[in-house]
Amino acid sequence: MTRLRIRPARLATLGVFALAGLIFWISFNTAHGTDLRTDSSMLRLSDLIQERSRKNAELDSSAAAVRSQVDRLARRDSPDSTETRKLTGLEKDAGTRKVSGGGLTVTLDDAPPNATAQVPGVPEPQPNDLVIHQQDLQAVVNALWKGGAEGIKIMDQRLISTSAVRCVGNTLILQGRVYSPPYKVTAVGDQEKLNKALDESPAIQNYLQYVDAYDLGWKVDERKSVNLPGYSGTVDLRYAKPIG
Repeated sequence: MTRLRIRPARLATLGVFALAGLIFWISFNTAHGTDLRTDSSMLRLSDLIQERSRKNAELDSSAAAVRSQVDRLARRDSPDSTETRKLTGLEKDAGTRKVSGGGLTVTLDDAPPNATAQVPGVPEPQPNDLVIHQQDLQAVVNALWKGGAEGIKIMDQRLISTSAVRCVGNTLILQGRVYSPPYKVTAVGDQEKLNKALDESPAIQNYLQYVDAYDLGWKVDERKSVNLPGYSGTVDLRYAKPIG
């Protein structure tokens, strides 16, 4: 009898087919029989993000109402106590109390999708050159703090010491809620000092070069009266030491 022998090339071919079948089965099982790259999948994800953002806004509003009620009860029981006055000062420093006064609003926006180079000698833009990035918003916030801002909000949310400005693609995720450009950063403080801090920021000067080159949005509006809401969300701070 002739002994059957399997050639190495045929054995390798069988291995490739077996591996391909395994990958197909894993992909099918992960997707539960759906196309992982369909537009409908992305739309469902977008809808989920928007729904979670709306839910977080509702929870923030509910938490703010409860906090306001607790504050009223505390002040009713001891309206003139030293502890109450100290608490008021701490709330102002922490950003949980309303702040009003003169200030300004900085608006940043993406460039038009069909934007081209506006300055001779500048290369044509890449997609990343036409959108607002996380560091652009951070540069504005840092400059305003440096300029002595008494309080800052981005869009409709007050910033505190634990606030984190994060961008994913061309959307802003701030304290559990999602925003799209144009982005508005509003600060209460001395307008002259705030403007000076913006003008002297190296990061903002770099951003303004892109404004000139690719028509990114940049606008500073001085305002006689600004009202910033107190921060109403939760604080994920585990360790803290009071100053003073």
